[in-house]
Amino acid sequence: MNVHDAIRQRRAYRSLAPVEITAELIDDLVDSARLFCSCFNNQPWRYVFVYDKDVLKNMHEALSQGNEWARSGSMIIAVLSKPELDCQIHDRQYYQFDTGMATAAMILRATELGLVAHPIAGYSPKKVRAILNIPDDMAVIALVIVGKKAETMDPILSEQQIKAEKERPARRPSDQISFHNKYTGQNVNKGEK
Repeated sequence: MNVHDAIRQRRAYRSLAPVEITAELIDDLVDSARLFCSCFNNQPWRYVFVYDKDVLKNMHEALSQGNEWARSGSMIIAVLSKPELDCQIHDRQYYQFDTGMATAAMILRATELGLVAHPIAGYSPKKVRAILNIPDDMAVIALVIVGKKAETMDPILSEQQIKAEKERPARRPSDQISFHNKYTGQNVNKGEK
């Protein structure tokens, strides 16, 4: 599979089936992030791969309402960083951008391997820090839920989530997100399509 195919095949499925989590799989995913670009090669990303059943069960308590489906995942990857790990040039801080790029590389590699790697924002960073022993100065940027796409629909999903499972949600038209030679767009409200 090439990168173009991985981008097109990547989906944030919620109906997940179990997948075997091996040291080789984790090393493969880590390598995809490790090799990605960052400001001055600082590599500010840190990941905690959670696959132990007891720790996963604890992590489920950190999930927000609406993310109960994530309990079917075989692994949760906590995505971490902090400003001091990356470039800080005047008022610009790159740690979230660089960590996001490396995490995207990891997600695309998971897609290539036939997995679902679904990033979520619905969790309690405070609970995640406590469960995983993460220091307060580290930002818990995202959680990535890993599994395989299930053949059947998870009955825990809402109608809206079921609809998103069946067909890719709409994307903004290219003229709303790209401009040529200067910014000519208007502020598009969050959620408008």
